[in-house]
Amino acid sequence: MNKLLDLLIPARCASCGAPGAPCCATCQTAWGSLSEITRAPTAGRVPVYALARYADDARRLILAYKERGRRDLAPSLGRAVAEALVHLPEPAADFCLVPVPSRRHASRVRGGPHVRRLAEECVKALADKGRPATVAPILALRPGVRDAAGLTRAERAVNLDGRIRLVPGEHPERVVLLDDVITTGATAAACARLLDISGIHVSAVIALAAAG
Repeated sequence: MNKLLDLLIPARCASCGAPGAPCCATCQTAWGSLSEITRAPTAGRVPVYALARYADDARRLILAYKERGRRDLAPSLGRAVAEALVHLPEPAADFCLVPVPSRRHASRVRGGPHVRRLAEECVKALADKGRPATVAPILALRPGVRDAAGLTRAERAVNLDGRIRLVPGEHPERVVLLDDVITTGATAAACARLLDISGIHVSAVIALAAAG
């Protein structure tokens, strides 16, 4: 059915509108190599990297994927992360990606946990390169977490305080934390802190884009 729909309604680039693919080759260049960014909550705790500034094509692609139902962007976004991930300064024999969790309501609206979907597509792209990788969705949010949009750094920290939990079960020893956009760094810091006190080493935080 999906292939038939693709024939009847060809995909258009979610950023520029060019026909042929969810993200055209030109707009795919929005994603660059890893750039280390500094945010006060994560400073001295874990290195944080982004593939782009949260602006222009990168912003349009993320908003289309996250808020406008363009789940067909997941493979191209996953490939971008995979291309960057293999160049981490602290390389790993294999990668274990932990997606930053979303609120349940937001996940329902977005057709499922969008960062987890991104991680799964990244793992597929890494497999194509012969690099073993897994996804470990071991973080979840407790009830009461507000939408972080518009909150200050201090408000974001209070919003998450005690509201991130570790999902029961077996846990990896070493992970990369994956997010879509780094803003103040409060979410990444809270997730990394919980993983660290749980005996799970976070080697890096990777995001598609950095705001600010």
